[in-house]
Amino acid sequence: MKKEIIINSTNEDTRIAILENGQLVELFVERSDNERMVGDIYKGRVRKVVRGMQAAFIDIGFEQDAFLHFNDMGSNVNQLFADIDEELLEGNGQSKDVDPADLLRTGQEIVVQIIKEPISNKGPKVTTELTIPGRFMVLVPNQKRIGVSRKIASAKERRRLRQIARKILPKNFGLIIRTAAAGKGEDVLVQDLNKLLKTWNKIQQKIKSEEPPMLLFKDLGMASSVIRDLFTADVSRVVVDSRKLYREITRYLKDVGSELLSRVEYFKSREPIFDVFHVEEEIEKSLLKKVWMKNGGYIFIEHTEALTVVDVNSGRYFGRKNHEQNSLKINLEAAREIARQLRLRDVGGLIVIDFIDMEREENRKKVLNELQKEFSKDRAITRIEGMSRFGLVQMTRQRIRPSLIYNISEPCPLCEGSGLIPTKSTVLASIERAIRRYLSRGNDRRILIRAHPEIIDYLNNRRFGRRFRLMLKYLVKIDTEEDPELKPFEFRLIKKKTGEDVTDQFLYAA
Repeated sequence: MKKEIIINSTNEDTRIAILENGQLVELFVERSDNERMVGDIYKGRVRKVVRGMQAAFIDIGFEQDAFLHFNDMGSNVNQLFADIDEELLEGNGQSKDVDPADLLRTGQEIVVQIIKEPISNKGPKVTTELTIPGRFMVLVPNQKRIGVSRKIASAKERRRLRQIARKILPKNFGLIIRTAAAGKGEDVLVQDLNKLLKTWNKIQQKIKSEEPPMLLFKDLGMASSVIRDLFTADVSRVVVDSRKLYREITRYLKDVGSELLSRVEYFKSREPIFDVFHVEEEIEKSLLKKVWMKNGGYIFIEHTEALTVVDVNSGRYFGRKNHEQNSLKINLEAAREIARQLRLRDVGGLIVIDFIDMEREENRKKVLNELQKEFSKDRAITRIEGMSRFGLVQMTRQRIRPSLIYNISEPCPLCEGSGLIPTKSTVLASIERAIRRYLSRGNDRRILIRAHPEIIDYLNNRRFGRRFRLMLKYLVKIDTEEDPELKPFEFRLIKKKTGEDVTDQFLYAA
């Protein structure tokens, strides 16, 4: 499989596309007003401990408090020992009988790391188990475990790296060996470790001297972190259209002694880089609810507050085989496209997929296996349940940051994200009800309707005589006035005699 990383930088944002065999599978977007937060370490203050939720809310200087679930405290509570009753603790660790809520109290200082970015009206999710990522390894303070990336397939190489880690591991630290460390010598790994230890020492100094809320450690920017985390030996090239970013990336690779430096290219062309690699058109498609497949079928992706629903349809596909085989063929391609679209759109949380019904159990298993195979390429953690007899598959996908659609778009100010606004006839019916309420109070029978030009045109259309019929029905004199500042479904009811706006009094029933 050919894998490429394409980076486009403008004054407003940096976009990083991951291509597999020329097809867009992941997209990262970073703006100056919306920088990447995952991995950042803060010194905060406990705002509230909620035993019922098994969580605490931490003030780290954001508009919304960070959310610390007790499960994310793990055993790393060393930073809290200074002001906790010694009877709660056993030796150097946490007693099994200790309620995590007893280790926290309102107003207490605490060091946390962001593991999930703020989404909608929710603050970031944090942990007390800190990690400092490097090019070849991740340093885990106050731990003793050693982990090796599962993507290193060779058992012999995994064993070699684990032995090196044990040899160089400082006391009271854990290490996670990354995929990029495969084939690297001890001297290279020691060099990376020393940089991480130096970073940790700086963080410790800030922990002692700074007052909360305070940012203690800022992880690399989006482009640099993608290079650090994703630029491995299986990536054939990195193409970037910014000289500044090109210099930053090559400098970073030189600093860590990477042999992949020769695979970084500076893009020289008047044509936009995402146009050349056909990324732009794929981004446009990723904003659409309906996604067409090559065989003529399509999938429909709908986001709701609680979950994401994916519906599979046969569309324009007309197979020559029986219904069962046609359904199997559409479902198999849909499974591949769904996995790609959910990775590309970075959809997280609960997902329900409605495949086309199939009678045979073996065919349902084929589709489920195809779905699992495609999601095995995904870096996010996914869990897939079996297919029900109705063709429904329930799954979850790890949510780390807001979905792509929320990164590059915002709710429509007219429909407020619903995708729908009232029809003109619905607006006219609302106007009529408001007039009726107004007249029922014995008010003056001369009124002014102020509305968007489209509604005024609809109301004054001579062919249908809508305004005339209203005046005749209620024996009222109605004048109209256009106001382009109003939304197409808004109107104002004005007393003609005094100019008083009485809309809010009569818009809804008392």
